[in-house]
Amino acid sequence: MSTPLTNARNAFHGIWPAMLTPLDASLNIDHTKMAAHAKALIKSGCGGVTIFGTTGEGPSFSLRERKEALEKLIEKGVPAERIIVSSSCAALVETTELSQHAVDQGVHGCLMLPPFFFKGISDEGVVNAYAQVIDGVNRSNWRLYLYHIPQVIAVSLSHAVITELVRRYPSIIVGIKDSGCDQAHSVSLAKAFMPPLTVYVGFEPDLTTMGPLGSTGAISGLANFMPRVVHRMVLASNAPNTAHDAKRIQDILELLKPHSLMPALKGVMAALSHDDTWLRVRAPLVAMTPGVYAKFAEEVSAFKIDPSHE
Repeated sequence: MSTPLTNARNAFHGIWPAMLTPLDASLNIDHTKMAAHAKALIKSGCGGVTIFGTTGEGPSFSLRERKEALEKLIEKGVPAERIIVSSSCAALVETTELSQHAVDQGVHGCLMLPPFFFKGISDEGVVNAYAQVIDGVNRSNWRLYLYHIPQVIAVSLSHAVITELVRRYPSIIVGIKDSGCDQAHSVSLAKAFMPPLTVYVGFEPDLTTMGPLGSTGAISGLANFMPRVVHRMVLASNAPNTAHDAKRIQDILELLKPHSLMPALKGVMAALSHDDTWLRVRAPLVAMTPGVYAKFAEEVSAFKIDPSHE
């Protein structure tokens, strides 16, 4: 699995997993384990990694913690240009500060939600929020990915908002991460905005639909432990074993479905690495209990995931 890091418009290419964030016994970020996980994913063929998105429990960490984590990743050998930082915060001044810090560290780009506390926000309000951050960062050499996940934040990115943002900031807005789990919506984004933008989906079963439409990669939670499968789904959707890969993806999602998603993803990591410290999450998420995890780990073992080949 070898792909260029960027496409012609400098949006990312390949799989940049939505990284899980490992925690120590005090529920602080385990920087050593985080860097090791990032480097293992890149070594497996991923173009880079995405930190502090939904899968990475981003809103559960402070501005200071998120800045420090990025700096530690780079210090420990993860190339800055192979990192996307989800810089979304409830306060736009903090989103601006976090985005500016990331850009100044030399990261590939930032991933930003629309304003997500107040609901019923007009298109004008969403555009103004993005504009405040982009103008506040005040850098010309950075990339911003718009992040659509309305089932979590109850705020959508309309076509009108995207059109206006691209009109105002054509060299900065390079892509959209659509995690709405609505294939029709993802397809509509692809038809409306590719090119010049690149549209990536977070819902893995839709990858085989998006690849032929021009999507060039994914920010995926399952790619924490199945990066090669995710890669093939979007970038080799016509390959002979794609149907098998799609079935594997659907089956792992069924395995996760009875559980809260982020604790379950961490449960898979714990089971595969035989390291129960991966189970730790920050409130309001609740870690799997020992009894639930023991049964879950047996199910993961029976699934026979091989991170070195999948």
